[in-house]
Amino acid sequence: MKNRFWKCLSLVLAASLILPAPSWALGYTQTRYPIVLVHGLFGFDNIGPVEYWYGIPSALRSGGAAVYVTSVSAANSTEVRGEQLLTQVKQIIAATGKGKVNLIGHSHGGPTIRYAASIRPDLIASVSSVGGVNKGSKVADIILKVAPGAAGVADALASLISFLSGSSQYPQNSMAAAQSLTTAGTAAFNARHPQGVPTSACGEGAPVVNGVYYFSWSGGKSWTNAFDVVDPFLLATGVALGEKNDGLVASCSSHLGRVIRDDYGMNHLDEVNQTVGIVNLFETSPVTVFRQQANRLQQLGL
Repeated sequence: MKNRFWKCLSLVLAASLILPAPSWALGYTQTRYPIVLVHGLFGFDNIGPVEYWYGIPSALRSGGAAVYVTSVSAANSTEVRGEQLLTQVKQIIAATGKGKVNLIGHSHGGPTIRYAASIRPDLIASVSSVGGVNKGSKVADIILKVAPGAAGVADALASLISFLSGSSQYPQNSMAAAQSLTTAGTAAFNARHPQGVPTSACGEGAPVVNGVYYFSWSGGKSWTNAFDVVDPFLLATGVALGEKNDGLVASCSSHLGRVIRDDYGMNHLDEVNQTVGIVNLFETSPVTVFRQQANRLQQLGL
């Protein structure tokens, strides 16, 4: 009986060493390099108690990750936002002494982090694009064509968001942002910064370029929860895209490097656990997806 007990215990211990750690395990999200989160268009770090990355930083930190939430212009060109990000990346590296960071960007944050990795690959361990506008958005094309005069209102909104989030030092330029996010603007950007961009219409890009690992994931559903007041808007814009999308970005357009998934039952805001956690109850939690990515980076020694 005793021998059987010790054999069973040995098998359990061996399995715990061989099998991957569950997502709640201590140290599950502890990466070698800090994780740096970069918001999208009209985004922010936090406005009072409201987080752009709702519940995600704390969930990553609970598993051991060092997490930094950056703030760049709510609306501006990819290059301007990218330079602002690089300044903060250098500050984070100086403060931590880690040498590099893992960048995770949502929406316009996707091209923003790509710019930083293209300009300074020596400072970047990985780039993870979440619902990233990596091949442009037809929604941006339509807005620029139908409502070009709305830039003043959009600038005012971006300035208000920046003021409320304590980032009023950054300039706002909604027209430059819109032009960056169009299919033509993104194509020009990709010609200058091609790292990780698929060469086919809906394929994968190079997973590692200049020592930087590239990943992407996105949702493929525009309406996910009847209680989310933003879902009707995303449903309308999603119909205009005419292909599988998250309400603002076509799934194929979000591809970059290694594609984790492009068909989560999430819309563009669900991808960052918005609005305040009102997401698809029948899909993996966005928080869990971020934790899984942190563990993926950990397994790669990043």
